[in-house]
Amino acid sequence: MLQGNARFASGQAEHPWQDKETRESLIDAQHPDAAVLSCSDSRVPPEIIFDQGLGNMFTVRTAGQTLDDAVIASLEYAVTHLGVSVLVVLGHEHCGAVASAVAELDALASEAGIDLGATFAAEVTDSEMIDPAASDTDNADDVFDKMEELVAASESILVRSVGASVLAAQEAALSNTDDFERVHVARTIEALVDRSTVIQEALAAQRLTIVGARYQLTNGKVEVLSF
Repeated sequence: MLQGNARFASGQAEHPWQDKETRESLIDAQHPDAAVLSCSDSRVPPEIIFDQGLGNMFTVRTAGQTLDDAVIASLEYAVTHLGVSVLVVLGHEHCGAVASAVAELDALASEAGIDLGATFAAEVTDSEMIDPAASDTDNADDVFDKMEELVAASESILVRSVGASVLAAQEAALSNTDDFERVHVARTIEALVDRSTVIQEALAAQRLTIVGARYQLTNGKVEVLSF
């Protein structure tokens, strides 16, 4: 897959296994090598950026590669019935879901009378909040606890998923959107393993490897984050 991405990024994509013969050979069965959970963003089609063809990858796509029961069941099917040995969780640069989550967090904080900017400054400087009167809480830990409650109670699955990742990154004193995207990939993998016994067992039996990755729109390359 990384070789295919290198071809794509360099403008030398081969578009393999997309002919009539390949299509006909796959009529009765499929045997993909990998499963990919990626964002639905129209700029990030996995088969294209990895320069793959028909039958190569079992792909599930949601905004911000968000997990729900249907997504987990689909990936479990790929592991159990199709025998994929690699599962890639693929985020990407300039993710709209991440940008939306940042805005939603700001809105939640504003509605609750929380000054997130002051809280982040306190985290970085290890000092008290710049304006403690702006919130009912006394320190950064209390603010983040309150924000976690608001995120968990949100009706939006994107806020509960992507927003929670952004908040975790901010709590770790990260402020760069690129870092938010990387943290979200890591947390998505963690949540997937935590929620799926099937995937836990496949990992324990060394039948499956999960890889975190992030596609860079600016250069077409896939950044590998974890194995």
